[in-house]
Order: sequence, then structure tokens, then C-alpha cells
Amino acid sequence: MKSQSIVFLLVIIFIVSCSKPQRADIDFEQWGKYWFQGKAEISTFDLTQYRYGEAREGEAVLIFVTEDFSRKKQVKLDDPEASSSDKISVLKMNQTRDFVTGIYPYHMMMSAFTPTKEQSQGLKFTASSQEWCGHTFTQLNLKSTDSYNGKIFSYFEKEGDDTFSFNGMAEDDLWNLIRIDPKQIPTGSVQMLPSLFHQRFTHQEFKTEEAFIRVLDLSTGRSQMEVAYASGSRVLKIDFEKEFPYEIMGWEEIQTKSDGTKEITKATRKGLKIVDYWTKNKVGDEFLRKELNLKN
Repeated sequence: MKSQSIVFLLVIIFIVSCSKPQRADIDFEQWGKYWFQGKAEISTFDLTQYRYGEAREGEAVLIFVTEDFSRKKQVKLDDPEASSSDKISVLKMNQTRDFVTGIYPYHMMMSAFTPTKEQSQGLKFTASSQEWCGHTFTQLNLKSTDSYNGKIFSYFEKEGDDTFSFNGMAEDDLWNLIRIDPKQIPTGSVQMLPSLFHQRFTHQEFKTEEAFIRVLDLSTGRSQMEVAYASGSRVLKIDFEKEFPYEIMGWEEIQTKSDGTKEITKATRKGLKIVDYWTKNKVGDEFLRKELNLKN
């Protein structure tokens, strides 16, 4: 009997030691009614994107949806029910930007995968950029609490195909933290890797910088998250609704050049729809793009 009690105690200790810390002070019953309904939230934006020193008019889209993710492989699970021990729920954000520079277009996409209930930084981030010169692809994977390994595949000789690593937080994680709950945003001084889109435009080295994060009240119903890098060269501002589900209404990215001039990339929301878009792939479904106010 005594030996059985010891075995039972050891099992309990093992279970507790293996359990992951959970996000606190979130009403996941309310949260799940919105995010676990088997649909995605799609929001569209008018975009003013600075590139090559000039403002370019374009479009941006944010797609937020929950998925069952593989802890080990850090990819979407094909059969979640058969992978219970490997399964983790994530909120995925896909962000696209489309604009034209002179004669040729840019098509950019970034994805962020952040655990919904577990207290963890984003597990994976990817970004791709296609334009007539060529294309590039970057991927970050979380290896421990705040340690990431990265890979870049690029047509630029200086970048080539390379690997890198860093300790800190990825700026691109902040979009999902707003949507999970703004209280999850770490405020104050943070060691942060600037956005993968920002790296594409600047071709800067993949390394963290000190950044200061704060959340401001803009009005009765709206808040703003501001990320200001200590170097003074970059500020990100994301406007969102104060009440759940904390819809993102727009953003600004302010890049200060070495001569003091500022380039302001700005996005303003123009449409929103909750829809299982992966089933809307017929010609007859194209009217949904008009409902989202998409131009192309």
C-alpha cells in the first residue's frame, strides 16, 4: 500500500512538472466563442508603404485564425486528434502587403504563430517578399523560453542562404498578443528583434535592440500600443479596440533616416469579415472580396 502511494505521488509530481504555465486573467470561455468557432477574422486596410524614399499606395490584409500546431515540428497538424501530446493551440496571423514601385509590384507576407492559452512567446515566424528582382524567405523558430534560431534564403549575395540566432522577443509577436489579450503585452524595456518586414526593407543584421513598449488610451473605446526603439530610428504604433476581441483598426511605422527625415508607413482599416475563407474558393465566391473592399 505504501509503495502504491509513493508511485501515485511520483506520477502527480511528474504531471505537475510537465505542465506548462497558462496565461492568467483571461476569460477563455468568452475568448473561445469568438476564436474557436471554426472561422477566421479577415480585415483589410488601405496602405501607404514607404519604399525607396517614396510613399506607395497599396493594400494590406490581416488574417487571424486559431489552429492546432505541432510542438515538435512547429507546423500545422494534419490530424490533431491523433497527436494529443504534441498538440498546442496557436493563434495565427497572416499579414500581406501589396504595392507597386514604379513598373514592378511587391507582394509580401508574414506569418506569426503564438500559443493561445500557454504562457509562451511566439513559436514560429516567417516572412516572404516577391518582386521582379527575385524573392526571399525568412523563418524563426523558438527553441527555448526566449531563444530563437533563424534561417534566411535570399537572392542577395550579401545575405545569401544563412543561419542566425538571438535571445529576446520578436516584434511580430505583438500583433497576436494584442488579440489574445492586451494585458499579455510586456511593457517597459524589452530586447526585441525588429519586424521581419522591416528587415526586408533595410537589410539590417538579425539582432535584437532595446525597445520601450507602452499602451496608451486614445479615446473611450480605443487604445494604442507603441514600440519605440532606443536607437530612435523606428517606432511602431498599433491602434486597437479596448474591448474584446480587440480588433486592430490601423497602424503606423515611423522610420527616421540618418538625416532626420521621417518615412511614415500607415494602414487604415476599410473592411472586416468573419468567414471560413478556405472553403470560399469558387468563382461565385469572389463577391466576398468586394464586401472586404479589396481592389484587386
